[in-house]
Amino acid sequence: MGIVELIWHIAGFLAPALFMAVGLALLAPILTRKIPPARLLRRWMAVNFAVGAATLLAGLAITGHDGRVLTYAALVLACASAQAWQTKA
Repeated sequence: MGIVELIWHIAGFLAPALFMAVGLALLAPILTRKIPPARLLRRWMAVNFAVGAATLLAGLAITGHDGRVLTYAALVLACASAQAWQTKA
């Protein structure tokens, strides 16, 4: 595997965490009816991405396979919990 293929593989592995992070951070103000400053949104996205990436790595380590449904369910729960903690909802 070359460096380009490795970069694409890692990007594909982390893509669900990125989409969850951005989606939750952008939906949180709508659900909580609070308008946070832009720097707070960036922090929410960063924290959600870190939690999501750690969850995906833990799922890979535990199951031994990438992309299991259990891992994605854990990703949703972990990111939602992190977002709730950040917004103190």
